[in-house]
Amino acid sequence: MTRYRVGQLAHRYMEHDMIALHTELPEFPDSRIRMLHAVLSQQPATASYKELYAVVASLIQMGLDTHDLVEDGPPAGKNAALGMRAQQLKVLAGDYFSSRFYHLLSQAGQIEAVRRLSEAICELNRVKMSGYARMKQLQWNAEDYIHYGAEIKSGLFLSFTGFMQGLYERVWPELVSRFCRCEVLLQELNAVRRHEKLAVGWGFWHVLQEGTEEERRSLSERRDDHGLLRHLMEKYQVSEKLGSLLRQSAMQLHDQVSRLPSDKLVRELHALIEPFLAAGEPQPAAALKEWG
Repeated sequence: MTRYRVGQLAHRYMEHDMIALHTELPEFPDSRIRMLHAVLSQQPATASYKELYAVVASLIQMGLDTHDLVEDGPPAGKNAALGMRAQQLKVLAGDYFSSRFYHLLSQAGQIEAVRRLSEAICELNRVKMSGYARMKQLQWNAEDYIHYGAEIKSGLFLSFTGFMQGLYERVWPELVSRFCRCEVLLQELNAVRRHEKLAVGWGFWHVLQEGTEEERRSLSERRDDHGLLRHLMEKYQVSEKLGSLLRQSAMQLHDQVSRLPSDKLVRELHALIEPFLAAGEPQPAAALKEWG
């Protein structure tokens, strides 16, 4: 079974007419699944279960990410009823994906895997609640925001450390944490370049940390002022700084991967890192004008 086949299987388990018709799903965590599958393939103890674990990780992560799409409070406006239906289906879809993971592992007799992954889900929910409270109280700085995002993306995958042995048991936690940090930085960089989600991203926390007292006050009071947000993102060179952080993190990850003993694994992981390196390169003037 190829890695692409893993993705096909996961999507087959997620298919449901009501979900497809009435709600949107989050992006499939393809790169993290490919990384997990590649590393599990290197170890005799896990190689026979690599496809199962990869599919299960896909289902759990999609369930968690789908629940995260549920908005606070009831939808408003003339389409409130449709919005409420979509919100309810997001909750049900997340539960549905999670139920498939229990079923697959139980069928395979992987009870220890059920325990480990269930504990990881509980811990992720705790981290999310704590992070949400700190965010509402404006207790974050820019690095806290990136660290939190990477922690949320890596939490499930870190639980697979217990399935690994030897060298990979030692390197996996740092490998997946660095990879997820790059994913968060890339996500933030793309959002800033497209002028999206400026009131909730890294740039907001960076300006809140580095801006003048007047700018911080304006930012806190006028988070819905898109013009103000764009002005401050440009003034504090948020896109350039995110690109620099992404290049730095991607190079550290690239160097770590290069020291792994399997040439095949190194090639596979370097291919996953390449988009981070490419995205972090400074944008040509023409491209910057196009984004604007």
